[in-house]
Formats: sequence, structure tokens, C-alpha cells
Amino acid sequence: MTRKGDSITLSISERDKKALESLAAEFGMTWGDKPSISKLIKEIARKELTIGVDHNWSKQRIDSLEQARKLLFDLGYDVDSQEIARLLLDRPELFELERNKLEQFLAKVNPKWRQKIDSYIKQQQPFRLTYSDVTEREWHFTILHATFRTLEKHQYLVCTCEETQGNQDIPELKHNWTLRLDRISEAVITPIKLPWQKELDQISVQFRVYGNLAFAYTKADSKSSDDLSVSDIDGDPPRVTITRNIYSTFWFFREISGYWDNCLIISPDSVRERFKTKVQLLHQQYED
Repeated sequence: MTRKGDSITLSISERDKKALESLAAEFGMTWGDKPSISKLIKEIARKELTIGVDHNWSKQRIDSLEQARKLLFDLGYDVDSQEIARLLLDRPELFELERNKLEQFLAKVNPKWRQKIDSYIKQQQPFRLTYSDVTEREWHFTILHATFRTLEKHQYLVCTCEETQGNQDIPELKHNWTLRLDRISEAVITPIKLPWQKELDQISVQFRVYGNLAFAYTKADSKSSDDLSVSDIDGDPPRVTITRNIYSTFWFFREISGYWDNCLIISPDSVRERFKTKVQLLHQQYED
């Protein structure tokens, strides 16, 4: 690799060159529309990109994860099997034949537009996309932050956008959208020159769970990754107070509605009143 002025020459195999170009493309180090190894090396030298120590994985560990991936796929857990495949592909210990099989697997279940969105998220690059809702009406979204989330065994693109038209959430969360992956138009996904937002728009809510649910909630596997705090058990009947960041009242209500009368939203008032209205409408429906 050479350039005018100071230069270095790298003696590497074609495979290593492609690997470096792939890393450059993944982190947005390009010259025009081509990945730039020079830019990648500069970012590493300037410590803008950090190189971590890579501990060797044993063949037994890799084989066990591959068996788990196949089993999950056979049981219908497509999203989980794809995540294991991506995890394995990040490992340098993987043999070429194993790598080819995993790449072929992902190519079938992971279209190119999904790979493009993955790349934009990693680069923290805002982008636009076209989306068709259940009535086949087209929507155009300007994405300022996005992440993939598995909700009720299905995967969605959860994002904060400039657009709010048609969003019926509370004002603080009106910029957030949950988009089904199978309704994203492959042909219309383009980068834009806007600043990337560090996280989704969120608000903090506080709610309580009672009785046996309170004891169950204190176990690690019952807590949500979005929980900010979980109090100790107190009161009679026993209760636990949870403080959580939420990005959507719709998905928050979907979860706590399964708790029935063992749950009470405390704050903020906007979320509490919205849920109260839903309960009143449900009561009225059964009264009619």
C-alpha cells in the first residue's frame, strides 16, 4: 500500500487484505465508495479505533455453539440462531469451510438491506428508509438512532425518527417507531448527513408489582435490561418498586398488562392516565 509523502508497504495475503477492507467498510473508512485500509490504519494509530485482546476459543466451544444454532433454528428461534451465527463469524478461529456455511446460512435469512442497516448502525450513520404499514401505505422515515430488538419472538427495527405524523404515543415518545422488518423496502435505504442520536428517546417510569410477583421479580432472570432500579421487598402485601426507562408506552403496556391487578403504575401521570383510560375502556366493553 503506497501514497505520496510518507508511506508504508504491507506484505499480506489476499485473504488478509479482504479482511482489512471488510473492517474498513464496516467502520465507514472509505475513499469514495471503496474501503480504505489506509484510513483504517490511521484510526487505529490515533486510537480512534481500539484493538482488544482476542482470547482463543476452543474447537469444543465453537462446535457447541454451532450445535445450539442448528437446534434453535430447527425449533423456530430464527433470530437467536442468526445471532449465534454472527457471533461465530466474528471469531478468527473459525475454519474456512465452517465460515462459508455460516455465511450461506445468513445470506438466505439475512437480506442485503438488513446488512446495510447493520452497517449504518455500527457507523452511527443516520439514514432514510421506506416502510409499508399493514394497509400497504408507504411511509418515509429519517432515522436518527436505531437498534434491532426482539419483541414477542419477532424482530423489529426500533428507531427514533424526525417524523411524528401518525404516531399516537405520548409527546415525549412520538419520535419513536417500531418497524417490522418484513415491511421495510429494500430498494430505498440511503445515508443522510445528520448527527446520530446517542440513544432512543426515553422516559423514566415507576411502577410496583405485588404479592408472589414481587418475589419473582427480584430474581435476576425476571428483570428487564431497561430497569434502572428495583427496590427491596417491603409492605403488606409484599411489593417491589421498579424504575425503568421506556421508549414506547405500547410495548410497556403489553408487558405489564399480563400482571393484571398485581401491578400499579405510579409515575409519570401521562403514562398512568393513559393506562387508566385503557382499563376503563376494557371495563366499559364488558359492561355493554
